This record gives sequence, structure tokens and C-alpha cells, in this order.
Amino acid sequence: MERIEHRACFNGWQDVYRHQSEALGCSMNFSVFLPAQAQTNTLPVLYWLSGLTCTEQNFITKAGAQRYAAEHGVIIVAPDTSPRGDDVADDAAYDLGKGAGFYVNATQKPWSSHYRMYDYVASELPASIEANFPATDARAISGHSMGGHGALVVALKNPGRYRSVSAFSPIVAPSQVPWGEKAFTAYLGADRDSWKQYDATELVKSAQEKLPLLIEQGEGDEFLETQLKPELLRAACDAAGHPLTLNLRPGYDHSYYFIASFIGDHVAFHAAALRS
Repeated sequence: MERIEHRACFNGWQDVYRHQSEALGCSMNFSVFLPAQAQTNTLPVLYWLSGLTCTEQNFITKAGAQRYAAEHGVIIVAPDTSPRGDDVADDAAYDLGKGAGFYVNATQKPWSSHYRMYDYVASELPASIEANFPATDARAISGHSMGGHGALVVALKNPGRYRSVSAFSPIVAPSQVPWGEKAFTAYLGADRDSWKQYDATELVKSAQEKLPLLIEQGEGDEFLETQLKPELLRAACDAAGHPLTLNLRPGYDHSYYFIASFIGDHVAFHAAALRS
């Protein structure tokens, strides 16, 4: 593991590391914000999953989350969104391939050689963080858009692993929207039944743990009606009796201006759960 960035930030450190991922079969970057409290104590961890076209850099440079993590004494870890490298399969479109891993374990060639972001996020990365940093095994997870989809899926598929989960503008029903249909067909194949294991709207129907879902959605989001469709998750949660808080914010779009406006509320939400 190699530290490639080290910047003072709110009396703590915003770092970026590079390591070799066994799950992905390539070198990966991830960011770690260590608040000042980490100098003397082990701390809980909030994992952040970013959206289409992003790397580990977007969240740490645009969201302003470090201020709130420093206040609450929470480590924030933000990985890249897909495998990287010259031998990693890619596509010319922005919504498939590098930058668009969709947090699944691909089963179809050529993607199956490297695209196992689910295993990386759910297992390998947390194990590495807890072995190499002053981190406890108290975990929370959040994300934006494609990353919001990933956060919901990883939390729902792993009961007891996370204390809390939230999402900004998540793709809640990827099996029913163009972004998800394209990616799932490529990564998982044409069998739609296999897609259900990575679809939050499907997973809440049989969730073993009723972990409350907190979702932030801008009503001015240009992707709201075509790609995000939060009403589908709300209907599924109502039918299953699964707790959901869906905050619809007038005027806000899909950008990091939206995330920065409410990230403080989400860090506080996760910090409270991580302390419980």
C-alpha cells in the first residue's frame, strides 16, 4: 500500500492510497480522511461510493464532508468507481466500463476478468482499512447516483455489517431504467432474474434486516424521471414494511452542489448510528 497524497485538512489528513486489489486484479486508488481524533483513538468508518465517470477524487474535492467528519470523529473512505489499467476492459460510452463499475461482480466476458466491484467494496476494502488504519469495525455506507445504488445494495445484501446507509440521487431500480439495463446486460448477461441481486427495489422485498434507508433526492434532477425513479423504491418499501426516509428537495439537481448542501446532515445521521 502506497500513500500518493497527503494533505492537511480540518486538523486531520486527507490522504489517497494506491494498493493492489486481489478482487479486481489491478491497482486501485482510494481516499481516506483521518480526523484529528484518529491520532489517539480508533474510529468508525463511513464508506462513500461515487457515481458514473467519477474517481476517488470527486467526493473529496467537491462534497465538503471533511468538516463534518472532523466534527463527529468519523473516518471517511472513498474508493474509485471501477477497476483501472491498460488490460482492463473499457467502452467508449461514459456509462459502461471504466468509471462505471456499477458495484456488481460481472459474470460476462470481457468484464468478468476485473469488474468485481461488489467484492471489493463489501469485503476487500473494509478488511484492508481495518487492518491498516485506526478504524473500528463499526461501518456506515453512502453514495451518489450509481454509488447510491451501490450503497443500498451492499447494505441490503449484508445484514449486520453496516450500522446505517444513505444515498443521494440513487439509481434505486437499475433493472427498470436505461443506465442499469445497459450495464447489467453487459456485466451480468440477458437473464433478468440474475439482476435482482443488485437491485435495491428487489432486495427490500426479502431483506433480512430492516435497516432504515435515508435518501436525498433533488426535484430538479435532470435524471429523476428517466433513470432514478425513487417512487419505485418507496412503493417496494411500503409493501415490505421497510423503513424509508425520502427527502425530496425542490430545485436541487444531480450535481455536487446538491451533495454539498446536505452532506452535513448525512454525516451526522451516520455518526449517531455509529455511536449507538
